[in-house]
Amino acid sequence: MKTVVTTLNAKYIHTCLALRYLKAYAEPEFPVEIMEFTIKDPPMNIATELYTKEADVIGFSCYIWNIEETIPVINMLKKINPDVTIVLGGPEVSYDTEEWMKRIPEVDIIVIGEGEATFKEVLEAVKEKRNLSDVKGIAYRENANIKFTYPREKIDLNEIPSPFRFEDDLPQLSKRVTYVETSRGCPFSCQFCLSSIEVGVRYFNIERMKEELLFLMDHGAKTIKFVDRTFNIRKSYAMEMFQFLIDHHREGCVFQFEITADIMRPEVIQFLNENAPPGLFRFEIGVQSTNDETNVLIKRRQNFEKLSRTVTMVKDGGKIVQHLDLIAGLPEEDYQSFRKTFNDVFALRPEELQLGFLKLLRGTGLRIQADEFGYVYMDHAPYEILGNRVLSFADIVKIKQVEDVLNKYWNDHRMDYTIEYLIEHCFETPFDFFQSFGAYWEAKDWSRIGHQLEDLFTRLLSFIKHEQLPQLNNIVGFMKLDYLRNQKHKPRTIWWKETLTKETRQAISRQLQQQPEVLGHHFTELQLTERDLMKHTMMDIVPFDIQHFLITGQLREAETLLLVHYDPKNRGESIIFSTPLQQFNLSTV
Repeated sequence: MKTVVTTLNAKYIHTCLALRYLKAYAEPEFPVEIMEFTIKDPPMNIATELYTKEADVIGFSCYIWNIEETIPVINMLKKINPDVTIVLGGPEVSYDTEEWMKRIPEVDIIVIGEGEATFKEVLEAVKEKRNLSDVKGIAYRENANIKFTYPREKIDLNEIPSPFRFEDDLPQLSKRVTYVETSRGCPFSCQFCLSSIEVGVRYFNIERMKEELLFLMDHGAKTIKFVDRTFNIRKSYAMEMFQFLIDHHREGCVFQFEITADIMRPEVIQFLNENAPPGLFRFEIGVQSTNDETNVLIKRRQNFEKLSRTVTMVKDGGKIVQHLDLIAGLPEEDYQSFRKTFNDVFALRPEELQLGFLKLLRGTGLRIQADEFGYVYMDHAPYEILGNRVLSFADIVKIKQVEDVLNKYWNDHRMDYTIEYLIEHCFETPFDFFQSFGAYWEAKDWSRIGHQLEDLFTRLLSFIKHEQLPQLNNIVGFMKLDYLRNQKHKPRTIWWKETLTKETRQAISRQLQQQPEVLGHHFTELQLTERDLMKHTMMDIVPFDIQHFLITGQLREAETLLLVHYDPKNRGESIIFSTPLQQFNLSTV
């Protein structure tokens, strides 16, 4: 009997851990082939590739991001091969399972919940042509009827063979994200999350996980993401794993964790700040809302003061990149309340801030309570809300405008100095800047067209001029600084009208040949020729003292030369130099 398990990932770089668990548990009794696609692949192409495998059983792993794209594939497969047994599993079909059986008549069996043992028993029953009634944890068809069996007890995690040792995966490890879990379950009860449904937390043996991680690193894995819902819930386990990864990591590896920030002890952060190499760890932290009433309604215990302490300590350590999440549309969080939530969290200056929108997932408490809070939401996955009794669809549209420019102008870190200046000196709050700019962006219809890096600067400048901000000259100065310092090599074009004439640049270059110390000791050491200055540097004028700003964070007005050197021997490195323009004798130019 030939078996294929498959899924449609959101992106090519993603991998599906669930499929690998199924394969590991089913073999060697039942050889299983893994086939992964993306949601962008045409359904006909997917169906064709699956058909060519001539499988007796095809299992699909289903999630909110792929279920609607998966259904057409299933429909086609069953039409061209009515004898193939179609099995579904995954969180999206583990709830409201009868609905799925009715909606997709081509599906023969749905595995409910944890699937490793169940799927293997399904394969045994299909091979032996036995009645499926003895297989726990499934829905199946018997003639025209939909039947359910008794739920399956939780599996001992350490009985699952390794999902990481398949030869076919090894060549791709360096190119894709590798997902790892050290535990299953979550101790919290957040009503918007599926993880809250499973009671208790179960762990894989830590020594086994260390061996798995060594194997993955030794075979080229670069990005390893832990999918534990709260990695740091057990302090001793987390600390031991952190220490292990610090001691045994390979150059270029990055490890990502989902943590609960308000329960992380200061001594843990201090340990990481003192011992972790920069860039080795990334933390994903769900904040969701700072509205106390909202958090009570969704049964989310959160101490924002302690969370802020953790985020600040980690940021001050400078070792770990932090990604913080917000959810718009939670109960009793109206537009103004969400504005406050956004500003509360943005004040922490996380490296990344993700603004998401509530999805009423099947099986969650909030979906069950949808009518109570007046929720209107999409009929099909991802079940994103369209409004509730305190947040209109018009409000949601406005917040989506914030999300768009937030990703482009903050999370991508293309102009940090500029954005910082704008939100501190030009707008009442960070949210107000992103909202105003987002609305302007939408009004210009820029969301319908692509953009190059230069476009981001010209569009921001257009917005600034539209707002008639009195700080225009300073803003443009910061934009020049951000644009030039973030280039990996000397830009061929600039988006602003040049301040310096060719003659002035030549005059400055000649003086720098004679007096390089004007730009400091480091510049003098470079021993740049006039040709080097013309070929590998950019010069311009800004209206404030750059060095004073970089050292103190304070703005002091002074016409200043900005010179950025792009090292041809170390591509990707740019070095900023500056000095007051009065240091140069330009009277004869």
